[in-house]
Amino acid sequence: MSRPGDWEGANPERLYVITGGRSGSQVPATLDLVTLIVAAAGPRHGMQPEHAAIVRLCAAPLSVAEISAYLGLPVSVVTVLLGDLLVDEHVTARAPVRRAPLPDRALIEAVIDGLQKL
Repeated sequence: MSRPGDWEGANPERLYVITGGRSGSQVPATLDLVTLIVAAAGPRHGMQPEHAAIVRLCAAPLSVAEISAYLGLPVSVVTVLLGDLLVDEHVTARAPVRRAPLPDRALIEAVIDGLQKL
């Protein structure tokens, strides 16, 4: 028996209907699991329920993986829905903050050596 939000045990036709039979996004940029999504405004009247749920969730930045987990939908379905929302400018996508490169080890050792000589 499937639990609510358990898409693996759900009827596959539901996922087909949610995406309108599409398997790819309309957005040329690729969305990966760590892409952050932020809503531009609240949900609008007449939105598909899944679109409205994403917009409500993304009042604060969430990753694609988090949205998928909260909605209980596969990432592939969520990326199609996010593509719709991006095209209609209901949400914005931004790359996660990149990790700063570490300074050169020799420089750190030189600074430590200099501090020890003080």
